[in-house]
Amino acid sequence: MTDTDLARILSRAMRRRHLTAQAVADLTGIRTPRIRAFAEDGTEGPVRPTPEELAELTDVLALPRSADPLGER
Repeated sequence: MTDTDLARILSRAMRRRHLTAQAVADLTGIRTPRIRAFAEDGTEGPVRPTPEELAELTDVLALPRSADPLGER
């Protein structure tokens, strides 16, 4: 997954489900500023998601799981 992939996928999923960054934060337990950073910068921004955060986002937003875990490209 490239940096823009995560940002694009996360933004689309949030729009599709009519969720704000705050709503996703409430559902996942991930802090709102981190959700915003992931949606804007993807995986290569200054704030990088942990594998646990990616798994949580995947579950909450019903995103497809990648066979390429973060950092193994």
